[in-house]
Amino acid sequence: MPEPFAVAPPAPAERLPRPGSEIAGLGIGLPETVVDNAPIARRLGIDEDWIVQRTGIRKRRVAAPDERLSDFATAAAAGALADAGLDGADVDLVLVATSSNEQLMPAAAGSVAAAIGATAAGAYDVSAACSGFVAALSIACGQVEAGRAGCALVIGADLMSRLADPGDRSTAALFADGAGAVVVRGADNGRIGPFTLGSDGANADLIYVEGGDRLIRMQGHETFRHAVARLTEATLRALELADLEIADVDLFVYHQANARILRAVEERLELPGERVVEAIEELGNTSAATIPLALDQARRDGRLLPGSQVLLAAFGAGLNWGATTLTWGSA
Repeated sequence: MPEPFAVAPPAPAERLPRPGSEIAGLGIGLPETVVDNAPIARRLGIDEDWIVQRTGIRKRRVAAPDERLSDFATAAAAGALADAGLDGADVDLVLVATSSNEQLMPAAAGSVAAAIGATAAGAYDVSAACSGFVAALSIACGQVEAGRAGCALVIGADLMSRLADPGDRSTAALFADGAGAVVVRGADNGRIGPFTLGSDGANADLIYVEGGDRLIRMQGHETFRHAVARLTEATLRALELADLEIADVDLFVYHQANARILRAVEERLELPGERVVEAIEELGNTSAATIPLALDQARRDGRLLPGSQVLLAAFGAGLNWGATTLTWGSA
């Protein structure tokens, strides 16, 4: 009779409640294929400049047919662990925020945990559409601060190009593929949060994907209106909870849904444009991956530095939204 487990999983490291949590590492995973606006514009019978004016996007990354969501999530996770000087054995919890895993089950997080050697980690997916990274980050912080996990990986990963209707002008040029991840661990002072989260299921029909055709349907004008309003409200609420003012924030990192949404929020809040991170021009809308990808761009540009005060906020289907503030890096 075979043994139920050939090798017992290692015992987890001691977990103690912590006063706060911090981001200790950042990594990304992107497809190699870059698609500019030209082939999309030809297919839709429109001008390339129309796409730029409507979305702010000039290029996007697109996964190859044989590539899987977990491939990019794993690459991002491995990069974040390397950045933190850790390995998979140090991880207690793996969270993948996604709306586009190829399978309804199992979750992508389990594949990622196995690939990075996180054999003692719990692993599950978080479904909150474009606000998924912020939602998953709030879960990770809660687990770490409660002492239920010592180290958590939060991954935003989506292959949104596979959900876009190639004949729909409102979405065909908008969505793209990629992943980003952060390592969250305990800290002696709170460097992440508090969080504000919200939902409005009464307007869930503004953005949705049916299980049959698996194509995004979106009412663009109403979605725009709700996105600007909720991102504005969430920004102010997150600042209030953290006892901060707009002037205290070095970088505003919003979900990269559409450049016009970013500009509208910037105008409403009178934000200094140089402090609003915009990564959508080169990467498109990667749903749950946009915030960590934008963080990576800001770090490579030299704008995201240890000690930077950052505000994160996202809005997406559900309707769901969330925001938080953080001090970048380890104490």
